[in-house]
Amino acid sequence: MTDLPVFYEAFLVGTIAVGEEGPSFGYAPRWEATREAFPASLRMPLGSGPFGPDILMPWLMNLLPEGDPLRTVGRNIGVAPEDVIGMLSRVGRDTAGALSIGHPREGENPGYREVPGPDGLERIIEELPRKPFLAGDEGVSMSLAGAQHKLPIALVGDRIAIPVNGAPSTHILKPDNARLFGSVQNEALCMVIARRVGLSVAEVTTGTAGDRTYLLVTRYDRFRRNDDRHRIHQEDLCQALGKPPAAKYEHNQSGIKGPSLQDFFGLAREAMAPSQALPLLDAVILNILLTNVDSHAKNYSVLFHFGRSRPGLAPLYDLMCAAAWADVTKNHAQDIGGQRDGRHIHARHWERMAKNCGLNATALLKRVRDLGGKVLSEIDSAVEEVRTMPAGGHAMLDAFGEAIRQRCRTVLRNLRDEEQDIAQVDETISVPSEEDAGKSRPDRKH
Repeated sequence: MTDLPVFYEAFLVGTIAVGEEGPSFGYAPRWEATREAFPASLRMPLGSGPFGPDILMPWLMNLLPEGDPLRTVGRNIGVAPEDVIGMLSRVGRDTAGALSIGHPREGENPGYREVPGPDGLERIIEELPRKPFLAGDEGVSMSLAGAQHKLPIALVGDRIAIPVNGAPSTHILKPDNARLFGSVQNEALCMVIARRVGLSVAEVTTGTAGDRTYLLVTRYDRFRRNDDRHRIHQEDLCQALGKPPAAKYEHNQSGIKGPSLQDFFGLAREAMAPSQALPLLDAVILNILLTNVDSHAKNYSVLFHFGRSRPGLAPLYDLMCAAAWADVTKNHAQDIGGQRDGRHIHARHWERMAKNCGLNATALLKRVRDLGGKVLSEIDSAVEEVRTMPAGGHAMLDAFGEAIRQRCRTVLRNLRDEEQDIAQVDETISVPSEEDAGKSRPDRKH
């Protein structure tokens, strides 16, 4: 296989060299000399390299889909799913972030192919399980991470279009999921709640195509300048922490330790501005309040802003409430102080998390209370907002709102109950005499 160039728009960022020892990546000297240059990854800083397969391969693997979509794409384009370089040479021209992999520029015209109305869009949605990302269609080369069927698209005016020949997508279309009844309204509700309580979150709306419904997510890693669409670079926390997709959960069976909240906050402290610790903490708390059990390391990202020396936390995305579906795990993707089940997280778990992550425990508990109260106050309004979106309501919409309400009440009650228990124990303990001063007081039960 020949070496693969990596571009930001028309600029050569670097080259993936394919050798006997495995692929490596090195930056182009002109890119490193560019004033607004950004690194491909926090693990591949400018001015360093080349970076061997131990660093490069986890980063590349996280640009591809997982599971059935990856296998299906491989069959459609005639490339083994395990051949990461071969896959990205075919589908790596529009991915998460700003970089295009391959030869996207010479002699080709980036552009958009309009979808012929709702019936045409419905056919595309129905075909996604057999043709993820429209793999194999002429001029189409795009990829998104994850195991869910979804499609990068662009809005041209008010019409949905498919990017071709390396043109940047502007939105992600996520169809309804037969295995998760009401998934479109569920995710819309969680995203609206996040926005209404003041968190940075990707913009969403819903839509219909024949008998199908979908969530339409505005890509925060895209922007317009005049009439041109441009990319902003990002990477997810699996990439930033050097973990392959199989290790995206803290507890997994891949043989590789998954990222913990301690790792998340350590990365934020090392690589981001100090102000980014609060948005990250809010995201962690919100995921517990929503019962978003799938908040793994690939569902957090860092965004590389032009002209800034440090990246920031990207807006939130992929928020869903699992509590209303009986067959979904109750365990979250990361521990909160050793507890994975959000129904059983108490003050002592939040305090233990604060200690592990280098946070102030008192301030953290106050933030849990404040954010829990805000979510409770916004649920009803958020439900009505989703109901007025183009796809309308759903038979499960009220149930989703009620499930979030119950989880918030449980989280807040667990804080109050434990604080009351501690106060009652304290009242029964007399002030020790000097001779008893060395004896330990009863600790709370762990």
